[in-house]
Amino acid sequence: MKESVVDSLALTLGKLPGIGKKTALRLAFSLIDNRELASDLSAVLADTVTGVRECALCRNLTSEEVCETCLDVSRRNTICVVHTPADQRSMEDTGLYRGYYFVLHGSLAPLDGTGPSDLGIPQLVERATVINASEVILALDSTTEGEATCAYIANQLESKNIRVTQLARGLPPGALVEFADSLTLSQALKGRRGY
Repeated sequence: MKESVVDSLALTLGKLPGIGKKTALRLAFSLIDNRELASDLSAVLADTVTGVRECALCRNLTSEEVCETCLDVSRRNTICVVHTPADQRSMEDTGLYRGYYFVLHGSLAPLDGTGPSDLGIPQLVERATVINASEVILALDSTTEGEATCAYIANQLESKNIRVTQLARGLPPGALVEFADSLTLSQALKGRRGY
């Protein structure tokens, strides 16, 4: 039996992160009921597919060869390394960081075939050297893969005498020590500060 257009649309929408079967079906019906919205979404998606690429310098998403952030000469000569473009947006939205970025698009995962070149780590080392970075901040997820990626990057950059720091980790406000996992507790101990 041939799949209906509605089912096909719902199945496709359901592939998006955080969209379950019922939500996907509700979105599909909503788009069918609002043809103008569906047409606008279709145009934006087509533009996204053909017009978005990685910045040649930082690997963030852009419609140009080099993104606006990398072209901004008022930024400090530091680089904040993140996993995803969404992470970069979150860091930028804080308004607390005014340096450059580098987006890895993942973590080291040798068993899955993801190595340093796949993440652009040689490109990161070159970029940090070219701009004479005073610091590279590792703002990667606190997972086993994230920590392994941090260790590898730190090793590569420290061999070039580039200062490497990592975002503070540990217990969030209101957390109970009893329920914290060992990784969180070890990071809290390592990152302790004066009272």
